[in-house]
Amino acid sequence: MTDDGLCWYGVRCVFRWSWTDRGSRPYEERITLWRAASPAQAIELASREARDYARDNRFEHLDFAQAFALAEDRITQGTEVFSLLRDSELKPEAYLDAFFDTGGEHQS
Repeated sequence: MTDDGLCWYGVRCVFRWSWTDRGSRPYEERITLWRAASPAQAIELASREARDYARDNRFEHLDFAQAFALAEDRITQGTEVFSLLRDSELKPEAYLDAFFDTGGEHQS
């Protein structure tokens, strides 16, 4: 926390696209950075921006947000901006396949 009582937060919001040139409607996870006094305030700020982002791009905002307090006050190369822990009984390869490598990702 800084002298002004604010922390940096990474907030993840989720959207559903209304169109693509592939004919599918992919989901988008988007992480934005916010200075706020609490995780709840960071989520409120991010949610307002997310509604605008969705409206401007004709996406569906899924009203889902998760906040992560950054441990550092200064953002530099390599600063961790989001982290999520999830309990799972899946083995590593099955876990990655289920949550991160389903074959439907648009990545390079």
